[in-house]
Amino acid sequence: MIRPGLCSVTFRELDVARIVELAADAGLACVEWAGDAHVPPGDVAAAERARTLTERAGLAVASFGSYLRFDGSDEEFAAQAAGVLTAARALGAPRIRVWAGRTGSAGTPAAERARTVARLREFADAAAAHGIDLGLEFHGRTLTDEITSTLRLLEEVDHDHVLSYWQPHQGMSDGEAVDTLRQVLPRTSTIHVFSWWPVHERLPLAERAPLWREVFGVLAAEGSDRDALLEFVPQDDPALLAREAASLRELIAAGAESAR
Repeated sequence: MIRPGLCSVTFRELDVARIVELAADAGLACVEWAGDAHVPPGDVAAAERARTLTERAGLAVASFGSYLRFDGSDEEFAAQAAGVLTAARALGAPRIRVWAGRTGSAGTPAAERARTVARLREFADAAAAHGIDLGLEFHGRTLTDEITSTLRLLEEVDHDHVLSYWQPHQGMSDGEAVDTLRQVLPRTSTIHVFSWWPVHERLPLAERAPLWREVFGVLAAEGSDRDALLEFVPQDDPALLAREAASLRELIAAGAESAR
């Protein structure tokens, strides 16, 4: 099953209660709560409020969208990691989104990469003790900026509870993007769904329908349960969420049909 949902960072300025209302009214099933806007690391009260409102509306917490990047001194990292895990546990999140550093794979020194790998493995152990997975943000200017480095990183960390998110990298053709998905598919837990083209221009999701129909066809053919989370809408306009959510559901259904 592919579960349609929303990243709360899509509406960074809105209150948690309003985001829950929008997601429920749009017929979505789950929410990834942003750690830089709605559920700050270490803020148990904010996490518990978000969880209560989400579940009361009949939605699920998909994940905690943290911005943990595994950098800084050992003391700084330990404090950041503890705050993220505290919030994720209070939120009832089954997954924490994390970022593999702050520099692209080509420009990251070997020692820095090794430190990121070690800290990822350490944090994965801590999260797994509470039944929580990690999901690597698939993004430029990190060690997941291209598919070869992403696959290598997953092998280096070598942890059953470390998986990958996926999204089409900006400026990449449909065919190239789907190829990256096919390569990382066995280790992919979550899809960030948006329609940016050719770079930062935020288009209606339907304008990249061929890409997303193929993506959801690939996912349906593989058959695992995953979350497909809307991340950003044109003009950041809450009034457009219902339309974008309808497009998402239609594209998921079209992908499932093509996989039969």
